[in-house]
Amino acid sequence: MSHSLEPRLARYIATRMPDASHIEVSALERISGGASRETYRFQLRYREGGQSHTRKLILRRDPPASLINTERRIEFEAYRAFHGSEVPVPKMMWLEEAHEPLDHPFFIAEELTGFQAAPQMLFAGGYDGVLSKVAERKWTILGKIARADPAALGLTSIMDRIAPDACWRRELDHWEHIFDTDEATPQPIARAAIRWLRANPPPPAQTLSVVHGDYRTGNFLYDEQGEIHGILDWEMAHLGDPLEDLAWGFNPIWQFGRGHSGGLIPQAQAVAIWEQSSGLLADPAALHWWILFNCVKGQGIWVGSARAFIDGGNREPIMVYPAWWLLNAQDRAILKVMGRL
Repeated sequence: MSHSLEPRLARYIATRMPDASHIEVSALERISGGASRETYRFQLRYREGGQSHTRKLILRRDPPASLINTERRIEFEAYRAFHGSEVPVPKMMWLEEAHEPLDHPFFIAEELTGFQAAPQMLFAGGYDGVLSKVAERKWTILGKIARADPAALGLTSIMDRIAPDACWRRELDHWEHIFDTDEATPQPIARAAIRWLRANPPPPAQTLSVVHGDYRTGNFLYDEQGEIHGILDWEMAHLGDPLEDLAWGFNPIWQFGRGHSGGLIPQAQAVAIWEQSSGLLADPAALHWWILFNCVKGQGIWVGSARAFIDGGNREPIMVYPAWWLLNAQDRAILKVMGRL
C-alpha cells in the first residue's frame, strides 16, 4: 500500500514545486503510533537551480476513521504559527484538503531527524542524568505556548474564539457528548466525575491562550543533552484556558508508573517552572478542576478509539490498544484525583 503512494506523492509534489525536475519519492515508511493521523517518513530527491537536492519529509494523512476527529488545517496552521519562535516545531511544507491526490486529506512537513520521542527510551536509564533538564525545557516551552498571543500568531481566524468564562463548559460539553455517542459499555466513574465538574466550575480563564491539547511526555523530540527540539501532535489545538494544557500532563496515566508528573518531576516543581515561563498563576483549585477534566477527556479518547474499531471504520491495532490498555487505568486515575482511591 505505502509503495503505491510513492509515485502519487511524487506527482503531487511536482505540482507544488514547478521549478523542480527529476522529482523522486523513495523510502516511504509508516511510523507506528499516530491514532488520529497516518504518519509516514520519506525521502524527496529533485533537481533545481542546476543542483541535486535531497530532503527528509513527513506525510501526515487522515485515516479512514480517527481516534479523535480533528481539523488538519488547524494542526497545520498551529505548527506554522509557532515555527521560528521559542516553541520548537518542524517546518510545514504543504497542506492538501482535497481527497483526490492521496485518497484522504494530508499535509507534508520537514522531518526533524536524530532525536527521540518515545517515553520508553527516555525512562530506560540512559537519560537519567538529563531528566531534570528535559522537565525544565518541557514546562518552560509550555509556558511560552500559554504566553503567546493567538491574534499576533494569526490563529484567531483559524480557531474558534471563546469567552474566558465559557472555556470549561465548551470542553466539558464536547467530551461528554463523546461518551453519549461512543461508549460501548457504561462509564459510571467518568460520569460521576462529569457531574462533579459541572457542579464545581472553575474560575474564568485568566487569559485566552493557544491550547496544544495533547502536551505530554511522548509528544516531543529530545536529545541526549536533555534539550527538546520539536513539539509534535497539535491535532487537538484550540483556543482556551492555559490551565487545560498544564493539567493534561498531570493526568496520572502520564506518570508512566514513575510517580512524577510526566514521569519527570513532582507536580509542584512543574507548576513553578510553568508559572515562571508563562507569567501566569496556576490556582490550585482551578488546576485540580482541569486535572480531573483531563482524566475525563482521556477516557473520552479511549472510548472513542474503541468505537472506531468496533464500528469497523478503522481496524488498526492502535485504535483498540489504548482502550484495552488504558480504560481501567484511566478510571483509577479519575478516582485518585477525586480522592476516592
